[in-house]
Amino acid sequence: MGPHPAVAAIRLAVRRVLHDILNDHQTPGGPGLHAPGAPDRRAFGTHPDPTAERPPSPLVLVACSGGADSMALASALAFEAPKLGVRAGGVTIDHGLQPGSDLRADEVVQRLRELGLDPVESVAVTVGRDGGPEAAARDARYAALDTAAERHGATAVLLGHTRDDQAETVLLGLARGSGIRSLSGMAAVSGAGGRYRRPFLQLDRQTARKACMVQSLPVWDDPHNADPAYTRSRLRHEGLPALEKALGKGVVEALARTAQLSRDDADALDAWASQAEASVRDAAGQLECTKLYALPSAVRRRILRRAAIEAGAPAGSLFARHIEEVDRLITGWRGQGAINLPGRVVAQRQGGRLVIRQG
Repeated sequence: MGPHPAVAAIRLAVRRVLHDILNDHQTPGGPGLHAPGAPDRRAFGTHPDPTAERPPSPLVLVACSGGADSMALASALAFEAPKLGVRAGGVTIDHGLQPGSDLRADEVVQRLRELGLDPVESVAVTVGRDGGPEAAARDARYAALDTAAERHGATAVLLGHTRDDQAETVLLGLARGSGIRSLSGMAAVSGAGGRYRRPFLQLDRQTARKACMVQSLPVWDDPHNADPAYTRSRLRHEGLPALEKALGKGVVEALARTAQLSRDDADALDAWASQAEASVRDAAGQLECTKLYALPSAVRRRILRRAAIEAGAPAGSLFARHIEEVDRLITGWRGQGAINLPGRVVAQRQGGRLVIRQG
């Protein structure tokens, strides 16, 4: 008799990601040994040299808060990694936002060690205020995970975001009106060098919780996740249930599907903008307004955004309204003055050229 269906589902999701990581690890900078498009040694009648030095076994860390999603992920990693020759460890982040958070972090460390993960550590962070409490906590968390991954030489860090988290992210992006990229939600692979992997984006939150229950894994429910003071909490407990009541079941799945379709479209437009950028610059590298005007607006605005970021505008502070104002220098030119952007960057039209620079 095999494992419970929920346990089988989380293990399969992790196994697939570990195979991807191994392929990337075995052939850096190219397709993996068994990836689509990789040469099949058997087709050439050759075999790997058994005496050749093999790269060291990769280390994969799981970011674990102690909640059901990340505990299910940790358990699946602990089960699958040894079978594939992958070292598995864990990191828990103590945000210091609640009394006794350090003690809870120690409990998570103990649970991860009991699963057989090694190395395991707790990292305390200081959460700032920029962008609001949720964004500040996220920034502090990812900075700590980056540092931990580099310190341990980890190839990848697994994150327990589920399909439900993806649906919430899409709705938040829709509410902000930030464009198709914000509707793309979270990528399955992100971060420098593809460091962050999200195996559970096709699984719902209930599957992860069920997997913990049938394996008798203790979980901790963060009270912040039920606190209406936080936007995502209100969306989770009020917004999504209201949508499902009005539209019927399947809203979460539809939103997750929207994320993937939007990501495919956004990636294609980004590639188009990257290819088109050279054609709209003159010999001195200045952006030519006439050539920019001829481009589709979705492509043109991507070029403008990239130029603003290259000039020093912080990507996280550069919103759609900023790019729209710069775009009007191209499409609605009436002699208007310079546009001030975040990071003390200024955009202005000069002699048929769009100049974006530090002011």
